[in-house]
Amino acid sequence: MPCVRTERGPPAWIRACLGLIFAGWAGTAGAEGERLAALYPQDGRRELKGADYDQYPGAGILFCRADGIPRKAAAAWLIGNQRLVVLNAHNFRSRHLEPTREVADCFFQIAGRNYEFAPETLHLGTVPGAMSLHITDDWALVDLAQAAEDVRPQPVPADPTLQTGSEAVPIVMVSPGGHANYPGQSSLEACSIRQIDPPSEDAIRRVRHDCNNGFGGSGSGLFDTSGRLIALHSASLSMNSRRAFDIEYHYGSALMFEGALLDAIRARLTSTSKVR
Repeated sequence: MPCVRTERGPPAWIRACLGLIFAGWAGTAGAEGERLAALYPQDGRRELKGADYDQYPGAGILFCRADGIPRKAAAAWLIGNQRLVVLNAHNFRSRHLEPTREVADCFFQIAGRNYEFAPETLHLGTVPGAMSLHITDDWALVDLAQAAEDVRPQPVPADPTLQTGSEAVPIVMVSPGGHANYPGQSSLEACSIRQIDPPSEDAIRRVRHDCNNGFGGSGSGLFDTSGRLIALHSASLSMNSRRAFDIEYHYGSALMFEGALLDAIRARLTSTSKVR
């Protein structure tokens, strides 16, 4: 559960951190009644269709084994080439950066096929010596052990043009792994970014959005109306509460594809092309 300081004074950001819940961990949603509750009173989600996968070709799912049984864990994205997968760091680390899963216990599913990871390639967004995981460093890169040869990857995100501030930006949240509080196996919803916070030390900004999501929705992609990937969903406040969006107390959090994350993606792709 990453905590992100949202302002200089302590009260609001402490309250936000106490209420923050990861949108991952599909198998831990709680009682059945909770699983069926949307985050907000309105719920415009629908199942992904064939044309959607053509528009968002890198959409994949992280599965991890528990007691030898594979379980859907989160969304993940094949980006830039047929080996590089981008997903949330909290799939493998706690908020205090303690290991929670081994990469070797997980695999990536895309276009109906499963691909094992190369565990030694895992790169986390936290800096050396970090003591906790925050929204803006809640990202990880890991290569597939074998290239997904017949899959078209998601294009590398472009440098962002969105400005820091509270202007509403229409987006689409694409959740290839779906959500525990939604009956479909995947989901897509038109929604909005409501605020873009100032950048962190890694020059990555946290965006606050009003997209419905639930457990298992970590790593969902936020796309602009032209279909460009702009952010990676990380966590939400007050999961499954069906309350109105509130910029301070009830919102979704995602990290922009910019700064250290975008630099790391480009560097990994460059090094991979040199090896080949």
